[in-house]
Amino acid sequence: MRAVRDAFHEVHDNIRKLIQGLDAEALNWKPHPEANSIAVLVTHTLGSEREMLAAVNSVRIPRDRASEFKVEAVGNQLNTLLDQADVWLDDQVGAMSAEDLSADRPRGDRPPRPGLVWLLTNYGHAREHLAQMELTKQLYSTRS
Repeated sequence: MRAVRDAFHEVHDNIRKLIQGLDAEALNWKPHPEANSIAVLVTHTLGSEREMLAAVNSVRIPRDRASEFKVEAVGNQLNTLLDQADVWLDDQVGAMSAEDLSADRPRGDRPPRPGLVWLLTNYGHAREHLAQMELTKQLYSTRS
């Protein structure tokens, strides 16, 4: 379980480094009208992670996925979300058992899958969005 916790903490730390020093304009900028801002990508990534960790532990939590794509970051909001995600991650991973990893778990409206599958696919999801955040930051820095 330590590897799972450490992997997600690494994603959180990389997001912190990426957003450090960015102002609200940079965090909320979209490279295309149908693309997502860094603020949206962070919020969505952490929302998905939170829901997934709860599902692996057979806990149902409310999630308004659609609202994650409408956020605009202000101030230190994203760092606060990351801090909360760190606490949730530690609590949820600390409560996981070997059975949680092998047992089929429902998640939202999706069919049940083994907990380990949810963990792996969500980690991949987080890394994909981290790459999108990095590209968005690069595009923002080169805009005319």
